[in-house]
Amino acid sequence: MKTLERDVQADQRSIALIAEMIHTASLVHDDVIDDASSRRGKHTVNKIWGEKKAVLAGDLILSAASIALARIGNTTVISILTQVIEDLVRGEFLQLGSKENENERFAHYLEKTFKKTASLIANSCKAVSVLGCPDPVVHEIAYQYGKNVGIAFQLIDDVLDFTSCSDRMGKPTSADLKLGLATGPVLFACQQFPEMNAMIMRRFSLPGDVDRAQQYVLQSDGVQQTTYLAQQYCHEAVREISKLRPSPERDALIQLSEIVLTRDK
Repeated sequence: MKTLERDVQADQRSIALIAEMIHTASLVHDDVIDDASSRRGKHTVNKIWGEKKAVLAGDLILSAASIALARIGNTTVISILTQVIEDLVRGEFLQLGSKENENERFAHYLEKTFKKTASLIANSCKAVSVLGCPDPVVHEIAYQYGKNVGIAFQLIDDVLDFTSCSDRMGKPTSADLKLGLATGPVLFACQQFPEMNAMIMRRFSLPGDVDRAQQYVLQSDGVQQTTYLAQQYCHEAVREISKLRPSPERDALIQLSEIVLTRDK
């Protein structure tokens, strides 16, 4: 029985490794798409070795993740984690597009946020629970916890793009605006400053658009509203995970949701 338990724990640790590899590969590929030169204060792979080698490096990391996933040998887990890769690609396509209809923009933004960030966390949590417990109710709790924490994490990331200095973030601030992306703080600010609509539709491409948009965001309550929304998602994550019986692990997951909200880089 103890050997079986050890095997399950080893496979669960493998899920964590696989999730990190998928995440790392997606960042390498993202930096190519965004033509980014720095990440977390260091030069990107494409900056040092060029785009072609960066794409191949990302592919290599994904292939290593696929081999590790196959070794676990659980078809349900394989299906769950391959969904993450599909979501990452679909999320990138969503990010490349934009919605003319203001009412559709926020739904588009949250869907993109789920696919590019939260799906990885939600499905990793679900995969670990599948290995450790046969109860589908627990699997859904794990998935919902990861989904809500993941969306909250990205919302805070989008807030920090406006509120944190570039040294602390390890990347240029207002980076999303420079990439033409309208994130939560921008979409909330647009409700107070409708003149931002034209800038959003042209993806902040005219001279002065980025600076003006940044000023509108800071003059609005866009940052506060996005932070409040992140808090709501974290509260939902805690509500979900609190359905499980008390344990040090459950307490750690609750604490993690609080860390997501209070991080500054």
